[in-house]
Amino acid sequence: MNPSSTGWIPKFLNGFDIELLIKNFDDEVVFYQRLKNTGFIYGVSVSTLLESPVSDLDLTNEELTKVNLFHSLLFSYYQKYGQVEQEAFLDTVITFYKAIERGKRSFFQKLSFTSSPSDNLEAILSARLQEANTLIKKDTASLLTYALLYVDVLAFQHYLRDPKSLKNYLEALEHLLIECSVLALKSKQEKNKYDHLVIEMVESSSEFMMNAGPTTSVSALFTSEMSLLEKQYVLDICCLAVWDDRQLDDSEYDFLQKLTTELEFEQSYLEDCIKTLKDFSVVNATKIKLFEYTHPVRHFYKQSSNTVRLLILRNQKRLLKELNESGELLVLLSQSTLRELTSEEKTKVKNQLLDIFKTIPSLTIFMLPGGAILLPLFVKLIPKLLPSAFRENRIDTKEKKTKK
Repeated sequence: MNPSSTGWIPKFLNGFDIELLIKNFDDEVVFYQRLKNTGFIYGVSVSTLLESPVSDLDLTNEELTKVNLFHSLLFSYYQKYGQVEQEAFLDTVITFYKAIERGKRSFFQKLSFTSSPSDNLEAILSARLQEANTLIKKDTASLLTYALLYVDVLAFQHYLRDPKSLKNYLEALEHLLIECSVLALKSKQEKNKYDHLVIEMVESSSEFMMNAGPTTSVSALFTSEMSLLEKQYVLDICCLAVWDDRQLDDSEYDFLQKLTTELEFEQSYLEDCIKTLKDFSVVNATKIKLFEYTHPVRHFYKQSSNTVRLLILRNQKRLLKELNESGELLVLLSQSTLRELTSEEKTKVKNQLLDIFKTIPSLTIFMLPGGAILLPLFVKLIPKLLPSAFRENRIDTKEKKTKK
């Protein structure tokens, strides 16, 4: 199963027994805890909810996140109806996403829908992950991580209960989460420049913050109608908000204790939340945080580099075959790692690479408008990612000096 290719949803639904997908979890609280263990709640999925692999491929964090989001929606649907009829479930999720996107100018509205519900939902989930970082966004490129994707799950659960009040619920939930996380940041004794940036960004840019004004009291944010899952999620998000420096100072801990009391949890539950976050961070050695600041150009390069690397790995054998059949290109790519190619050589590399990309469907991204700007990344990454058969054509710098 490849979550980045069409048809992964039917393979997921038909490839695993309902016992594994649904009935293996005692209730929604157990499911939430297991989901947190995958990293989904922290915005960095490192595994899926299933013990057995869902794919033979080495899935990316984004692909794992996509699978976990879909699995969570599936579990929520089963919790409501006690069964899952595939077509009805897919139609319900699609209708839900259309409802929460109604009236918004977003990538979602640019999607082309087909007669296949599974294909449509796959496109929606891919778009949703791309849009997950735009809840709060300015030109400074301060980005929210995937940690807020669980909002979709809570909103879907509400939609199944009361579709008419979905819009108000979603706005209130987003407002609650952002205000709580900003209050958590404000509780830090020593704030770094990114903490100040996020606080300023939220208070000046978020629509719901502008409409409601900043809140200074934790208790003013909560209602008696909050569900257990909503309360657990709020506490986890606040723990995540102050975790970027890998330590809790006295003021941060005091804030979390007060928050725990307001949410009507025992203090032992807070300790469990903190321990789970610490353990996940240590075991996975992953930089996890609620807010991520990056320069837009640097962010683009990082995302593009990851995309190109994945494309190379997924098409490694085919690429190696095509490159071996193009002797001149192989030589030029090898030499590009040691010296600057001439304009004529660069043109040859570009044209010959584009000819190869035409023969590999998943690499046609390079043929799209603007795709050519990814070619330098391809040239830079391919010597590191292809097998030794390719590197045999490289001229080793030390070897060259020795001969002289």
